[in-house]
Amino acid sequence: MWVLAVFALAVGLSLAAHLNDGYAILVFPPYRAELSLNFAILLGLAGFTLGYLLLRLVAHTLRLPLHVREFRQRRRETKGRAALLAALQALFEGRFARAEKSAGEAYELGQASALSALIAARAAGELRELERRDQWLARADGQDKDARQARLAVQASLLLDDRRYDEALAVLRELSASGPKRIATQRMLLKAHQRLGHWDEVRRLAAALGKRGALAEVAAAQLRITAQIEALRQQAGDAAGLAQCWQHTDDRLDARVARTAAQLFIALGDCRRAHEIIAAALDAEWSEELILLYGECTGADFLAQIERAEKWLKVRPRERALLLTLGRLCVAQELWGKAQSYLEASLSEQPSRSAHVALAQLFDRIGKPEEANRHYRASAIGGLRP
Repeated sequence: MWVLAVFALAVGLSLAAHLNDGYAILVFPPYRAELSLNFAILLGLAGFTLGYLLLRLVAHTLRLPLHVREFRQRRRETKGRAALLAALQALFEGRFARAEKSAGEAYELGQASALSALIAARAAGELRELERRDQWLARADGQDKDARQARLAVQASLLLDDRRYDEALAVLRELSASGPKRIATQRMLLKAHQRLGHWDEVRRLAAALGKRGALAEVAAAQLRITAQIEALRQQAGDAAGLAQCWQHTDDRLDARVARTAAQLFIALGDCRRAHEIIAAALDAEWSEELILLYGECTGADFLAQIERAEKWLKVRPRERALLLTLGRLCVAQELWGKAQSYLEASLSEQPSRSAHVALAQLFDRIGKPEEANRHYRASAIGGLRP
């Protein structure tokens, strides 16, 4: 359509020129020139075009240094972007030396200077070039103030890698105070508190990450249980502190938590409290390890212990560990007949080294050395359960 329009315009102009018989007179005293009107029009258009082109040429010549600077700046930015992308790719590929070099080039070219310095710091940290890493972090800190949170996050991550948990925690607290609670920050806080033994914080952060879906439910539960167990262990030897910590424990019916607490109370000589903890946990969920622990400490409530264990036996009449525990409790109270029957019943359900040893000790105490030796020899046979 454009070609047709151009040709139509040319035909129209040609026809108009043939029909135009006018002329123009140019007077430059004492000279006088007579031109056809068509030629005068063409001459005027040619003069205007030539003048316009000359003015454009002069303007372009005057602006040439500016164009050169802009061209160089564009080329510098292009090279900087390419170097930054190469640094990111190398960092993700694990080519840390290449990543640091490319990030350094991007930094020198002024391409996202703070980000380039942080990439170089991350790469230098992976290479264990600690002096260069710190230099890059200092350069990043002196650049874009908007990148402060990114700098703090990278610094905290590097400090965690160096196992400088106290310093990392200080940086992470500053990072948390200066912005929203990001998942990555909370994960690093969780790691720092876990390494420093701040188990209350570990429980809180594990619960928060679990609610946000940033931590698998199983992993969050495991962390919570571990934190409670470690918090209890920190109170070992302190009766008042242990009792208070136990009161603030959430998962008291969990077998692992209950076992740890019972062991600590047994170590302090508080068998009654240990029995209560074990009994409550066993009522919620049966555990062979807990029932074996139940018979390791006998106190003034030994008759209540035996009665409670016999109630469990009515529900679980063939439970090997429960029969073994009852046998041990009866041995401790010198109920020889009941003890022997319980221990032999445990062996009949499943032979174990513990039951053989308990029977051997029983026969030693009631004066049957041959039977005792037979069970001692049986306990030495390989392949038995503990």
